Amino acid sequence: MQSTFFEKVYEIVKKISAGKVSTYKDIARLAGSPNASRAVGCAMKNNPDKSIIPCHRIVGADGSMHGYAFGGVLVKINMLKGEGVFFRGDFVDLSKSRWEGV
Repeated sequence: MQSTFFEKVYEIVKKISAGKVSTYKDIARLAGSPNASRAVGCAMKNNPDKSIIPCHRIVGADGSMHGYAFGGVLVKINMLKGEGVFFRGDFVDLSKSRWEGV
């Protein structure tokens, strides 16, 4: 059985541990569709189970917040800070907190 793009995205995002983030672009690349960043955002918005698919750990390519369907950007920021993600102002410091997709 062939996985849908969303299923691939969810399986990848499940692997991101607390204290780390990835970007929409990185997830799209890992899912086999490097130009599908917006589709990754759509998958995150339609996350069927945020308790096992940590969609709050996905940020913009520059570390910026691009919304959070489950409470808004401030909730997302607080969740990430609570997990130990490093910030520079309102942006995630990707040099310290980026998940490498291993």
